[in-house]
Amino acid sequence: MTWNFLTAEENAAAMRTGEVTSAELTDAAITRIERDDKAINAVCVPDFDRARVAARDADQARARGEDRPLLGIPVTVKESYNIAGLPTTWGMPQHRHHLPAEDAVQVSRLKAAGAVVLGKTNVPLGLQDIQSFNEIYGTTNNPWDHGRTSGGSSGGSAAALASGFGALSIGSDLAGSLRTPAHFCGVYAHKPTVGLAADRGMVPPATPALPFGPDLAVVGPMARSARDLTLLLDVMAGPDPLTFGRAYDLKLPPARHERIGDFRVLVLDEHPLIPTGSAVRAGVGRVADALADGGARVERSSPLLPDLAEAGELYTQLLFSGSVARFPVEAYEQLQANAAGLSADDRSLDAARLRGMVFSHRDWMAANTRREHHRHEWRQFFAGFDAVVCPITPTPAFPHDHIPDPLARRIDIDGVGFPYFDQLVWAGLATLPGLPSTAVPAGRSPEGLPVGVQIIGPMFEDRTPLRLAELLEERIGGFQAPR
Repeated sequence: MTWNFLTAEENAAAMRTGEVTSAELTDAAITRIERDDKAINAVCVPDFDRARVAARDADQARARGEDRPLLGIPVTVKESYNIAGLPTTWGMPQHRHHLPAEDAVQVSRLKAAGAVVLGKTNVPLGLQDIQSFNEIYGTTNNPWDHGRTSGGSSGGSAAALASGFGALSIGSDLAGSLRTPAHFCGVYAHKPTVGLAADRGMVPPATPALPFGPDLAVVGPMARSARDLTLLLDVMAGPDPLTFGRAYDLKLPPARHERIGDFRVLVLDEHPLIPTGSAVRAGVGRVADALADGGARVERSSPLLPDLAEAGELYTQLLFSGSVARFPVEAYEQLQANAAGLSADDRSLDAARLRGMVFSHRDWMAANTRREHHRHEWRQFFAGFDAVVCPITPTPAFPHDHIPDPLARRIDIDGVGFPYFDQLVWAGLATLPGLPSTAVPAGRSPEGLPVGVQIIGPMFEDRTPLRLAELLEERIGGFQAPR
């Protein structure tokens, strides 16, 4: 049997019955990586020798009667996580030899759960792109079309999963960095509620691994099935033992419903700040039809929905306010001069980016207060709905675009060009208020590219979008291996 494209759940069941060993699963994954990854370039830092040792240890543990959640399951880890003995560079050439001394908290949790770490997956420079390429490790290609991006910044992890390089992976999400690669590569990902999973050790190289992370950012699971997302989230979730974990224990609420017919869902396919391409609109439509056919209450609009235009502008400002913290003084002063020249009437996302880059602390506090108003509006919204289904980006995976200045790039939406970073507003819909969001496959474009959608749920009710993702997988299908 070919094990590479089975789910973690299926692999675990086979190991329990003795049909396969972790050593055999690990060797199968390594063989596939060595055969196919020259064309994909997803696994940028292999760790095969230690993986084989961990697999043998897992088999011995199982023989002793142990059965941990991920015991013997081959996995990959985004390059940005610290793993003792392996480089953590974030794609930055000046840090190509940086070797952290200890594992990130999530890597420790993977290992404690019995996972076998195959290696690390590729990322963009500084994790700041919707593609995954850098000077150290090169470009990760989309397994469905090597001329297109796998997404970013967890693009290596999504490409690895789609290619059969391990059953699970962990990534991170600030601007759709879990959800966009999943959408582009046809796999699953979950952006947890902000603060649900500790992120210590997912830090830029040579930065102390302290128990705090940047605003808006989360770490989360990636998989080839919705049920595997839940399996891995249960391993990852929980406060950092250095801080809140000293006093708090995690207990997530159950999913609001078990049957698809009991869900109340708002479906969106239009955003006031950017059009939605026809392929993505069709994917949203397929999911909406599946929900309605299953008996769910599906609405296309609601007065309870927070203002999408304001949310997009506010998210853009908060996102980019953190992107210039390490800019040289001269560059920052030039940005200030450029922002001062903006018309007060300019409400474009380009203007929001520029204003956010030069936020004062007073500006940031005002924006943060507006964010809290949006969070409260979402609480009121989820009193009447259980989930929102909407795009992740306006298009399927786009061709590689390595123009050095990302602000000069354009995203083609059905033949019309738009500013490259405008496509982030859909990801920001969940990120701004810190809501959980599950990326699920929703079919193929006319060109045969994967198309995904996201299911946004109420804060700290992560099991609700995850359960709806499982039910949709049963109705419309899920992961398919690239042809």
